Amino acid sequence: MTKTIITFLFLISSIGIFAQSIDEPFSTRKMKKDLEVFKEIRLKANSGLYKYRTKQQIDSIYNWAEKEINNLSTYRDFYNLICTLTDYEGSLHNNTLFPKKRYEEVKKEKSGYFPFPVKIVENKVLLNFQTDKIPLGAEIVSINNREISNIILKTYKFYTTDGTNKTGKQIGINGSFSKYYRYLFGLENEFKIIFKTENSDTQKSVVVKSVGYSDYRKNFKNRHSKSFDRLQYENLNEDEIYSYKQINKNTGLLTVNSFGIGGNEEATEHKIYKKWLDSIFVNIKNNGLKNLIVDVRNNGGGTDPNDVITYSYLASRKFQESKQVWISFNKIPLLKYYDSPIPAFLRPLGVGKFNRYFQKRFPTEKDGKYFISKETNEMKAREPNKNAFTGNIYLLISPRVASAGSLFAAMVAGNENTITIGEEAMGGYYGHNGHTDFGYVLPKSKILTEFSIDNIEQDVPKKSNQFYNRGIIPDYNVQQTFEDFLNNVDTQMNFTLKLMINEK
Repeated sequence: MTKTIITFLFLISSIGIFAQSIDEPFSTRKMKKDLEVFKEIRLKANSGLYKYRTKQQIDSIYNWAEKEINNLSTYRDFYNLICTLTDYEGSLHNNTLFPKKRYEEVKKEKSGYFPFPVKIVENKVLLNFQTDKIPLGAEIVSINNREISNIILKTYKFYTTDGTNKTGKQIGINGSFSKYYRYLFGLENEFKIIFKTENSDTQKSVVVKSVGYSDYRKNFKNRHSKSFDRLQYENLNEDEIYSYKQINKNTGLLTVNSFGIGGNEEATEHKIYKKWLDSIFVNIKNNGLKNLIVDVRNNGGGTDPNDVITYSYLASRKFQESKQVWISFNKIPLLKYYDSPIPAFLRPLGVGKFNRYFQKRFPTEKDGKYFISKETNEMKAREPNKNAFTGNIYLLISPRVASAGSLFAAMVAGNENTITIGEEAMGGYYGHNGHTDFGYVLPKSKILTEFSIDNIEQDVPKKSNQFYNRGIIPDYNVQQTFEDFLNNVDTQMNFTLKLMINEK
């Protein structure tokens, strides 16, 4: 065999190994195998499977999925199916991810993407970019003869939230609409956009060329609303994580954009934050402030105990992080599919340490549920801090609020002295699945499915305006208005300041 032929064969084999488009055919046999494994993983490892859905509902959607496979033909089709099942469970910590090689191919794509970022404002999909062909803020009616409302509904599956919450999905749509559109419909060379402008029912049409993945990302980074919503999509600078200022003689503003402040109580960042908190609340007490605005609209979570330490300065009752926590196993199930760099045949040799950890942390079994020890920090009874604020609290929330951020917001919203303002959070009021992340790799598609295994009931009082299968509901539902979107004005903060004046 000549050197030229060998080189040619190597190139052909390399294409087969490395060029893994998500649009390539994927056999029904492989889909059925991975669906079977996916279902087994959920049943044996995921304590949140029936948190918001009945057994009958879960059985029904899997019956649908088994039949739906016969209508699918590509890898992308199957990915969409798994996303549908994952989203249906209702946990913001659920994720469905392409294997690294396939996602690398996605990022290399040079065309086929919708070029412009959008933003949902007052329940309308608006152009969030300055262009020559379509005015900023134009309402999109359809794309390539697909009604925008139907497109948006289909994108919901790609961004998971707690329960049946829908507002939180806007965070994903606003940030990744072009990518979601590509996952749904494949690569398209051009886009016929039907739109209309504010205060006009006249529909206009324009055709625009597609762009590549990297160009769509560049356009998103240059979106109109960046100055207003940057903190929802970018890593925070150190001085942006938390802050405080007194805005008038009676009112202070505490902003906590993340609870990712050190990994535990011994972390230097946590100790600095704790000391800072105490100095702030001593200052608030000494100045005799009557009102405190607590802004967590950009808080997508973080680590314990930053959330509960912060709440101790706003609490008026003894409290604990959780009323109860449980998982659905005492030995890690399905090791051969677990997402680990360790070869599958070696995993049983090293798993004993982790199983003992779970057995110690969750020692009590009842009806197939393993409950957390009362000795853990999650179950620790805590008192309000001696410098806790006792005046009027105005809590600002948004669809971005999740995980530890929503746990904190739920506890604050449960206070009798709190008024909650903004939009429904993606994180639940009564509980969520969190704390411990697990990942499994489906054997044929190599799709990674992730979820959190701790089924958590939060220590919050029952309230008539809070629902078990929803995110935290504000007392005043305040969305950014169209005019404020155009000018990047904070509608919710302005509403809060006016509310305080009117309540004097």
